[in-house]
Amino acid sequence: MPMPDEPLAFTLRALVPADRDWVRAWMVEHWGSERMAVHGQLFCMDEFPGLAAELDGQVVGLATYRLLGDACELMSLDSRIERRGIGGALVAAVRALAVQAGCRRLRLTTTNDNLNALRFYQKRGFRLIGLHPGAVNAARRTLKPEIPLLGENGISIRDEIELEEAF
Repeated sequence: MPMPDEPLAFTLRALVPADRDWVRAWMVEHWGSERMAVHGQLFCMDEFPGLAAELDGQVVGLATYRLLGDACELMSLDSRIERRGIGGALVAAVRALAVQAGCRRLRLTTTNDNLNALRFYQKRGFRLIGLHPGAVNAARRTLKPEIPLLGENGISIRDEIELEEAF
């Protein structure tokens, strides 16, 4: 497997209210909708705090999160340029914000087809903590019919998988 290229010289910044329009557009581009179905609920990612990664004045990465008592939930994570340190830097920055807020764990949910995400998070110390068989099928029926039937590598999107890093 080829080694990833050197990390890029990008900067991270907190989202501000003026970012809402491009965050909505980003979610449509990367997820097909500004709304995300998870835990049997619909969420709009532009309503959450988050971080943008910028390179040469252009946004190249986005992370959104929410604080829930002693946990921080990573709601979305995307990078326009893979394997160059953007996603890892965004996760590390969200982790630091979570620690600063008094959280003891960082959680996230992905789907069974997202093998790249499962690899990415486990390499960074996250552990699998929950499987919700049929959760995506239920969300497709009741909340968000536009969720595709097939995901990465032609795998049927059916289940939610929870991961967590404790600190």
